[in-house]
Amino acid sequence: MTFYWFLFLTPALWALGAAKPRYLPLRSASQSLLWFLILVGLSLVIGLRHEVGGDWIYYLPQVEAAQWLTLEEAISQADPGYALLNWIGANWGGGIYLVNTICGLLFGLGLVAFCRQLPRPWLALAIAMPYLVLVVAMGYSRQGVALGIAMWGLVLFERGKLWRFIFAIALAGLFHKSAVALILIALALRTKNKFLTVIAITGVGAGLYVLLLADAVDALKVGYLEAEYQSSGAGVRVAMNALPGLIFLWFRERFVLTPKQRQLWTSMSWASIGFVGLLVVSPSSTAVDRVALYLIPLQLFVWSHFPDGLGRPGRKNLLAVLIVLGFYTTVLFVWLFFADHRHGWIPYKFFPFENL
Repeated sequence: MTFYWFLFLTPALWALGAAKPRYLPLRSASQSLLWFLILVGLSLVIGLRHEVGGDWIYYLPQVEAAQWLTLEEAISQADPGYALLNWIGANWGGGIYLVNTICGLLFGLGLVAFCRQLPRPWLALAIAMPYLVLVVAMGYSRQGVALGIAMWGLVLFERGKLWRFIFAIALAGLFHKSAVALILIALALRTKNKFLTVIAITGVGAGLYVLLLADAVDALKVGYLEAEYQSSGAGVRVAMNALPGLIFLWFRERFVLTPKQRQLWTSMSWASIGFVGLLVVSPSSTAVDRVALYLIPLQLFVWSHFPDGLGRPGRKNLLAVLIVLGFYTTVLFVWLFFADHRHGWIPYKFFPFENL
């Protein structure tokens, strides 16, 4: 458990000692080097874990099986992006560790890009640790990659690069088809040719659905909905998205945002509240829980702005920062000591050390 506390407390303490918030991306060479080292560290921690993560026993056989398949056969049996990594790991060397390291790198690229755009990047990174990094990236490899790429896409969307956002979501869909659902966010964009934009986006979304998602819908229906699979803690995780969503909708006028940001995160906030209703009516909390993962960036965004939205703008607002960190300290504590599947993560084992 000590290692997990180290991963959380390092950015948390940095967030407490950080200077005033800033609303421009980090550009200095020293900061870029520091975040590069964070990216490398995340890639190695995620990629070289050994028998860590709830889905480890399911992912390892997939890599081993890919050794006996042609590339075409491998890609036809799973999400193309992840299947390609499995085939490379099985046939080029590195096995599951190469696959996980590439997954960690792709996830880390998205997370770092997203955090660096926020006014309190260290606070955002600390918020990401207890669930987004430790559980999603280390436990749901395919969806972790998809979410990382999606965060990169959200950064592009905030900059007004709509079609690059769509490309990013399509790329994320190659690793986990559920990511294509985020294409609906693009419908929130207001342009002078709004009608034509909606038509174009709808057409692209329909094309991505046919190419990436159509076959998965039946599997989702059978695997989650008809089987009525339930996820313990799904209500808590959905509520963790809904709470910052409510705070944003209530206080959004106090947040320093561009029009694009305000529009995007308003849509995300309403979606987070909508998922509470979906959880109530859905026969499978697992299905709702897995799709709701794509709303986790809302937590990083809102809580990073929270100290300045509710406190004195431009100040350290340490009390508000402490409140946020206290909340996520509790999240990590509860997960480490009471989560049903915590045994899949404890203890953390690092592959190079396992061979010493």
